[in-house]
Amino acid sequence: MTILDNVKNVYFVGIGGIGMSALARYFKLKGYNVAGYDRTQTPLTEKMAREEGISVNYVDDEREIAEIYRNAEDTLVVYTPAIPRDNRQLNFFIDRGMKPHKRSEVLGLLSHAGKALCIAGTHGKTTTSTLLAWLLHNSHVKCSAFLGGISENFGSNLLVDTSSDYIVIEADEFDRSFLTLNPEKAVITSMDADHMDIYGNRDSIIAAFEDFACNVVPAGKLFVKKGLEIKKRRVDGYYSLNDKADFYADNLRLENGLYSFDYHGRDGDILNLKLGVPGMVNIENATAAITVALDCGVTADEIRAALPAFKGVHRRFNIISASEDLILIDDYAHHPKEIEATLKSVRRIWPDRYLTVVFQPHLYSRTRDFAPEFAQSLSLADEVILMNIYPAREKPIPNVSSDIIMDKITVPVRLMTENEIVEAASGFKGIAITMGAGDIDKLPIKIYAKLNVAKSAA
Repeated sequence: MTILDNVKNVYFVGIGGIGMSALARYFKLKGYNVAGYDRTQTPLTEKMAREEGISVNYVDDEREIAEIYRNAEDTLVVYTPAIPRDNRQLNFFIDRGMKPHKRSEVLGLLSHAGKALCIAGTHGKTTTSTLLAWLLHNSHVKCSAFLGGISENFGSNLLVDTSSDYIVIEADEFDRSFLTLNPEKAVITSMDADHMDIYGNRDSIIAAFEDFACNVVPAGKLFVKKGLEIKKRRVDGYYSLNDKADFYADNLRLENGLYSFDYHGRDGDILNLKLGVPGMVNIENATAAITVALDCGVTADEIRAALPAFKGVHRRFNIISASEDLILIDDYAHHPKEIEATLKSVRRIWPDRYLTVVFQPHLYSRTRDFAPEFAQSLSLADEVILMNIYPAREKPIPNVSSDIIMDKITVPVRLMTENEIVEAASGFKGIAITMGAGDIDKLPIKIYAKLNVAKSAA
């Protein structure tokens, strides 16, 4: 017996999150009644309501919960740990004796029903899992997928294909969520310090990834980026970029902003591959995705055909507009290592262009824990514009603000509001890149509109 037995209705507390929305869409496609709450209306929640018939409310009041979701006998309540503990809707269900389940619990249950291909890592997991899903989808193997970002190819964070037992899952380390999964095959892309509000120290993060590795089924396979050390479980292969390993990519050639490369594996090489998205870090992600895809039975010819058509993930190195005067890029990077990787990729592709970075720190705790590292990574730019911290689930921490990053940046830096940035956009030159995991995602289109107005006026 599972928590899904007898369920007809599913209610999501925090439905607008990228992982929660994928799960909500899945249940809707399967014929369940689906509704939920989120504090912020976004294009994603609007699309779910408009196109998929999922009812979404934005007021934290138990009166917003429709009657059909109040019956414990046939209703499953799913919540995200990002929801505050004093949330009225969540506590309404608890007070009625309806046990809410974490998204990770439900996803773990679904993963047990198929062959789960789980991509874990403090960064790189979204692009790697999305590319793996794309390779499988465009092969005879096929797959379903729960992704941590909106695939530009699928136009969704969910892929459902009943013809395949494979399920690609982005394995999220936040709140140790990935420990509910039992992968058939797994990848670990990185194990950098992050989510210190959850883990406390890096040793605790490493221990969680070790536990995740041990959850791979006995006959399954674990692939790990070379340089990372997993002690508690056998590693079936290491992958790398420009460094010989069990599986690696080399001979990188930059052509019109995109890379071609050669893939080398235990069973042979695939030469002259072309990837459809920019950034050297994406060749590393592709190496991991190709390795798992081949292990699932995808052919070399299928991989060669699918790679150039991969359009990436929304807000992962997305080129919003490009002209001789300015290239405008949007990126989700919100950890110092991610910022460093993205800015180094930009420098390799356009080494002579002036680079302005607009960065919105995400979480007070992350800003406090990594202020020096943020400053060091951002200083790879020619100029930095900081926004105030996006708090997400957190309340302010005394003496923690964007100033503690700004004070350590070694290039020209300003602290500006969204409106001030839009007004200043006409002075951008070379390359401007917006970075962060908060509501900075609304800024690029406003900058783009401002630039077009200025161009029309000229």
